Amino acid sequence: MARYRPPRRRGTPLITPAGEAALRAELARLWKEERPQVTQAVHEAAKNGDRSENGDYIYGKRRLREIDSRVRFLNKRLEELTVVDQAPSDPAKIYFGAWVTLEDEAGEESTWRIVGPDEFDLARRAISIDAPMARALLGRRVDDEVVVQAPGGEQHFRVTAISYRDEEP
Repeated sequence: MARYRPPRRRGTPLITPAGEAALRAELARLWKEERPQVTQAVHEAAKNGDRSENGDYIYGKRRLREIDSRVRFLNKRLEELTVVDQAPSDPAKIYFGAWVTLEDEAGEESTWRIVGPDEFDLARRAISIDAPMARALLGRRVDDEVVVQAPGGEQHFRVTAISYRDEEP
């Protein structure tokens, strides 16, 4: 019997054009490349006889279930997502898709992009619109002070720049 997991909270259904392209590319790769390869490997492993002790068969079937689960998730998620491909009417305010440059209390600057929950990547400096920092930034302007509730306590930032280009400013 499987362990109970409460339903995951749905993220905000927004995505950038680049994020949508990445999800569609992953879906195509899983469905057209990886799944046929794993299916063929499982078919070959099944020919070897006793399936109860056949590691290739067991792990291949497990991988097929993982692929099928991810494909179902991607299909459902892509149906409900809204692609935001236009800059807002007021580019002086922070909205979805904005590159925001912040200055912390020590005077160090960092630049972050507000993206959908399906495409956040801290290595690329992309934070989810559902993150506490992004929520605190929404609607702010250049030179506004922002207070973010972090696990280590309050953090104070000042907005120094806002940009709506697709690539990093």
